[in-house]
Amino acid sequence: MRLSIESLIQCTEEYPIIAAIRNLECLDKCKETDCKIVFILFGDICNIGDIVKKVKEIGKHAIVDIDLIMGLDSKEAAVDYIKQNTDADGIISIKPALIKRAKELSLLTIQRSFLIDSLAYDKLVAQSREYWPDVIEVLPGCLFKVIKSLSKEIKVPLIASGLIKDKADVINALESGAIAISTSSEQIWSL
Repeated sequence: MRLSIESLIQCTEEYPIIAAIRNLECLDKCKETDCKIVFILFGDICNIGDIVKKVKEIGKHAIVDIDLIMGLDSKEAAVDYIKQNTDADGIISIKPALIKRAKELSLLTIQRSFLIDSLAYDKLVAQSREYWPDVIEVLPGCLFKVIKSLSKEIKVPLIASGLIKDKADVINALESGAIAISTSSEQIWSL
């Protein structure tokens, strides 16, 4: 059974830190943490199924950043490939068309957004109302005032990601309205 939005929220309530892994060494290190969700930020068309399987074998939920998988393009067929050839719980993407297709295939959807200016902010608000991703991942995650404002303006759970450096950043992001933080910083996985 795949991860639902309700299950994701429950997992983040129990432990609000998501391990974002960039290689198999990171996967081995997150095995011993209380993280319940793993964002897979590496791989290729040949090994993504095995990577997802390894995440599942250690008892964690696997969400694939489909934009970072070598050999997959930005077409909807990439989502079909993930659905048919892996046991991933969901995908992360900056591309609304891939979010839409993943929702059609009943995968959990996380729309990643780089908030670099007010235009990006407004575009994210509009896209969230058009495509209704299950979750929005906001980068950088240390924009606490922006996270607070965004969490009031849209009704989609937020994950703060990028440039989270310490426990204070985690606390600030959660107090600003994020349901969780995602980080590749192994020291933070076990706070």
